[in-house]
Amino acid sequence: MTVRIEKSESVWTVILSRQEARNAMNPKSADALQEAFLEFEKEESASVAVFWGEGGAFCAGWDLKHAASLEGDRPLGELDFPEHGNPPRGAMGPSRLELDKPVIA
Repeated sequence: MTVRIEKSESVWTVILSRQEARNAMNPKSADALQEAFLEFEKEESASVAVFWGEGGAFCAGWDLKHAASLEGDRPLGELDFPEHGNPPRGAMGPSRLELDKPVIA
């Protein structure tokens, strides 16, 4: 599991957990992080999220080992915006979301 959510009343803690990669983002972790923040936004009882990286690193950025493994003419094609009305996912997951609730990172 690359993203974990811990809830304490109205405070949600969203934890990025890819310690083996210093929490570098790949498509799987970006999707999981996006889903976590969309769930937080929809939950009426949630008022604030605290976002942190487990294992001594907040986030090392984009996973360059994953990027090097991509093949074809469009290695970044998997980062395209979805066409079916879902909120756009950036390379880092929820970086393009406009949330109405505060997030402390």
